[in-house]
Amino acid sequence: MNRVLQHTGAKYPIIQAPMGWIARSQLASAVSNAGGLGVIETSSGETDACIAEIEKMPSLTDNPFGINLPLLFLRDERIIDFVAESGVKFVTTSAGSPSKLLERLKKHDIIVYHAVPTVGAAMKAVEAGVDGLVVEGAEGGGFKNPEEVSTLVLLQAIREKTDVPMIAAGGICDGRGMAAVFAAGAEGIQMGTRFVSSQESPVHQNYKGAIVDAKETGTYVLNKKSTPCIRALKTERTQAIHEDGLMPPDTFARIQELYFGGDMEASVGLAGQAAGLIHEVKPVEAIIKETVDGFFEIAGRMGGLSAARSF
Repeated sequence: MNRVLQHTGAKYPIIQAPMGWIARSQLASAVSNAGGLGVIETSSGETDACIAEIEKMPSLTDNPFGINLPLLFLRDERIIDFVAESGVKFVTTSAGSPSKLLERLKKHDIIVYHAVPTVGAAMKAVEAGVDGLVVEGAEGGGFKNPEEVSTLVLLQAIREKTDVPMIAAGGICDGRGMAAVFAAGAEGIQMGTRFVSSQESPVHQNYKGAIVDAKETGTYVLNKKSTPCIRALKTERTQAIHEDGLMPPDTFARIQELYFGGDMEASVGLAGQAAGLIHEVKPVEAIIKETVDGFFEIAGRMGGLSAARSF
């Protein structure tokens, strides 16, 4: 059986990315209700708000959901203790060493997958004792490794070293992408940009529209010579940052004005290269169904070629 399904308890091995401020109960419950795994974010640092969102989930879905704990942004120990005792059985960790949290989470029988951008980070996480990996390629939006490695290459390189289950993230928004990463060794996918631009996403229509209108070349990788390195939509603001080479310290100060107020120049609109493959705002249920149907159509065709030993 698919190990990601065993670990998550979801119907489909489709995970929603934990975008700060966006990945809350409205979106996460829609994903879980459609058979994927909704994930609640904690990277916003709004501990009380995130706890409230987690507490809302059982009233919005009867299906499993997960929580993300990004170590770099965890400034309040209360969220760690709350998650450990919340009854949630699947947690992703990121932005740091998972060893700092594993013992506390494992005491509560929580499955832990760690997000990694390199082979080296993957092996350290495996040695620390994680149950699986979220393999984040350079195509994805948000925080990135400045040494860009594509999802397909990273999956294959990690699979050469270890057999732990992998969830592929970066550049995936449909069944074609899902089939491609499964061929490279993944057992699940994580989608961020596709779910940000869904009907149930809480962000402003201007943000969704910018994703839909973007080309495959519609993002920049910014701040490669400093931290954090990010991938974001092309706008006048991000073009200036790209040309300058460094992000101003106040880059994220007005991020919520972009996300929820629709001012696309207020901050940087995080998005992956998959934006160039997204042409319509759709309900989460339709996104997941089309992804699953597309995956099985391609897998069936490839299986037929294999059975016939024919190209």
